[in-house]
Amino acid sequence: MVGRFSIRRVAALEVVPAVNPVIAEEVAPAVVAAPAPAPEPVNPLLSEKLLDAKVRLHRRLIEEINLSALEKLPAEEIRRHVQEMVSQYVLAERLALNAQELNDFVSEILDEMRGLGPLEPLLKDHAINDILINGHECVYVERRGVLEPTGVRFKDEAHLLRIVNKIVSAVGRRVDEAQPMCDARLLDGSRVNVAVRPVAIDGPLVSIRKFSKKPLNLNKLVEIGALRPQMAELLAKAVTARVTLIISGGTGSGKTTMLNALSAYISEKERLLTIEDAAELQLQQPHVGRLETRPPNIEGKGEVRQRDLVKNALRMRPDRVILGECRGEEAFDMLQAMNTGHEGSMATVHANTPRDAISRLEQMIGMAGMPMTVASIRGQIAAAIRVIVQLSRLSDGNRRVMSIAEITGLEGDIIQMQEIYKFVRTGTGPDGAVIGHFQATGVRPRFLADLAAHGIKIPGAYFDPSQPL
Repeated sequence: MVGRFSIRRVAALEVVPAVNPVIAEEVAPAVVAAPAPAPEPVNPLLSEKLLDAKVRLHRRLIEEINLSALEKLPAEEIRRHVQEMVSQYVLAERLALNAQELNDFVSEILDEMRGLGPLEPLLKDHAINDILINGHECVYVERRGVLEPTGVRFKDEAHLLRIVNKIVSAVGRRVDEAQPMCDARLLDGSRVNVAVRPVAIDGPLVSIRKFSKKPLNLNKLVEIGALRPQMAELLAKAVTARVTLIISGGTGSGKTTMLNALSAYISEKERLLTIEDAAELQLQQPHVGRLETRPPNIEGKGEVRQRDLVKNALRMRPDRVILGECRGEEAFDMLQAMNTGHEGSMATVHANTPRDAISRLEQMIGMAGMPMTVASIRGQIAAAIRVIVQLSRLSDGNRRVMSIAEITGLEGDIIQMQEIYKFVRTGTGPDGAVIGHFQATGVRPRFLADLAAHGIKIPGAYFDPSQPL
């Protein structure tokens, strides 16, 4: 017996004030197509009566169904049981729903019971890159680089917290008053960051960075205008030839996407180890070991930091170490690895320019507490890193490779750097679109000799500033 599927005393249920826990995207699109310029048709399930009915029905289902037993059943049988209850409930409440609307109603109830509730349709929408939740009544999404509000609402703060705890508990983490901030991930690799009270004053703050089921490759990045074919070919050949590089950029600039795209050019014969706070890299090679940090437990013990993982990774015979994001004292161990036989390793850094990325690395190495002079730190950086790829999300929402720069060595105490390609912004269009072009600086990178040693040749015309890219 799965549970008690009676819905008696439905009319006696307490009436809960209507909220907006769903939006039109949660429901399958209507069969009748609306004219293109017309506004999106109003979903019948968004009416006040139906929203109220869904909240009450969901509460009733949770009370009456043995969820632990139900989850052991096949998905089709679960849906059949829930559909029976919903059908009885709709008749008892005299709700005017056609077959399609009833089916959508059942899907929403199942999302609440087994999925992430109001977030499910947003997670299924491939056009959405980010989901930003500011309390239970305010949800924004980013589509094509532009933020826009949605009609998604949670019933109350407890409803949102229940969804949050379902996410973080799935990866063995927790979030509460004692530990109000947490990094987690969804099963598809999407990154989740959560902050709850008391640090989040007005209610839980949740940000979800979605990742495509099919990671973008360099060819796709060229198609969407993030860089030019010559730039993509140079980076791809550099990765193949084990040229060590850093990907730099601000939040949401596409660092992880670029790292995934470049990793496709690593030989399948190499052993790779990835180190991340929340595992989100989607490497396609067959020989990949994935390591993930761990926060302290409720007693403040058991924490595993990125630096610990980097040290341990070096004992695991990697050919390359890929650090999802370098943000602290692990920078010292990462540079040591790059200088001791792990050429071709890659990492991402938060910085606004290539020169700023070097300064950030210096500061992070200083966080390791090692007795090193500025000259020795800069010597380590100049010896370890060859290329810095700078990314940026522009004001129109598009992401661009703003610069590809090469570190050429150390002169005195100054790290020498030369820019190979750059994006030149020339103006802004009437619709707010950024106008600009990619340009070669005329400098031939010194690592072309390393590429030649691997039998890779890059045409000299790629670096001619008079030739259009």
